[in-house]
Amino acid sequence: MEGLESWLKSLLTPELLRRLEQFQLLAARRAKSSARGERRSRARGQSVEFADYRTYVPGDDFRYLDWNLYGRLERLFLKLYEEERELPVRIFLDASESMTFGDPRKFDFARQVAAAVGYVALCGFDRVSVIPFPGVTDNGQAESANTLMERAARGALRSVRGRKCALMFFQNLTALNAAGAANLNEALRRGALEARQAGLALVLSDFLDPAGYESGLTALVGRGFQVDLVQILAPEELNPTTFGDLRLVDSETGVMQEVTFGRYRMNPISNGPKLYPAFTRVLPGARH
Repeated sequence: MEGLESWLKSLLTPELLRRLEQFQLLAARRAKSSARGERRSRARGQSVEFADYRTYVPGDDFRYLDWNLYGRLERLFLKLYEEERELPVRIFLDASESMTFGDPRKFDFARQVAAAVGYVALCGFDRVSVIPFPGVTDNGQAESANTLMERAARGALRSVRGRKCALMFFQNLTALNAAGAANLNEALRRGALEARQAGLALVLSDFLDPAGYESGLTALVGRGFQVDLVQILAPEELNPTTFGDLRLVDSETGVMQEVTFGRYRMNPISNGPKLYPAFTRVLPGARH
């Protein structure tokens, strides 16, 4: 039991969990999933939320006739109700080598954000999918117990629903590790193609991919997702303390790059969103 509490506290404290239970994810679009949930949809069905009237036709259920309206107009009308559906929530979690940088590590913070957003969705009976990228590397040799455990955790995180699954959801998140080189665009494009229904897509990454991120984000938007972005940077990346002539090594590819970095270059970094204008260009309605 102590081990369970330790890894749970490494993600979210009990106090924070109680506060998160009072929140609900906001979606700009109506839910289109076929599974029942607690989100309003455009579908008509059985619910307590009245939606509209339509003219009675033979074969309709008499239980939904509005007799008060019939008394005034002497015409039969059927009450329609909004059917509640679940909101698919897909969390793209950058688990590349660059996310191991910083103290605390960027990946640890990203997992905490994924746990918090996922818990809010689970409490709202929405379906949560966590998609870590890149995948687990297969070196052709016998896999260790930790590797097998991570593969199992990644599989279990592909589809989680209901508050009763929260503890297992947190446990599987703690089994994830960050390593290898990521292709952000490819991960987002594949995630958009694999999704059965569009919903809310949350991308947790440092977005420090030399190939950029525009085509991947465009694929999600084109698929109909509401996309939210959280860029995660370490304090050392926002406020570097090393200046001058430097030789930098890419932690994922091993490529070396010689640069001259002066203190005056700090200004663009401190300006925040101005550093990444493509966010608003690709996703005019996105939040980041």
